Amino acid sequence: MADLKYYDVILKPIVTEKSMNSMSEKKYTFSVHPDATKQQIKEAVEKMFTGTKVASVNTMNLDGKTRRRSSKSGYTYGKTAKTKKAIVQLTADSAEIEIFAGL
Repeated sequence: MADLKYYDVILKPIVTEKSMNSMSEKKYTFSVHPDATKQQIKEAVEKMFTGTKVASVNTMNLDGKTRRRSSKSGYTYGKTAKTKKAIVQLTADSAEIEIFAGL
């Protein structure tokens, strides 16, 4: 396993209709490093966003999608990179995450 620092764990927030609706319940969705553990994700959220307290972390490993492209000898198949998603549930007395405030 790679030695991940807290700023390497969270890659980007995931902003979809479903994730925006779950923000009313203080659930935030992030794309995270594939080798990150739940404990590392919890630590990263609490360090990166001041005033937040994480109640729970749910993770999903997503396989890469199959893609094809044409070449001189027909189609070539390949896969995109694997990704990992994390849904972070904050406690009731926790502060909101500011990056989602204007959305």
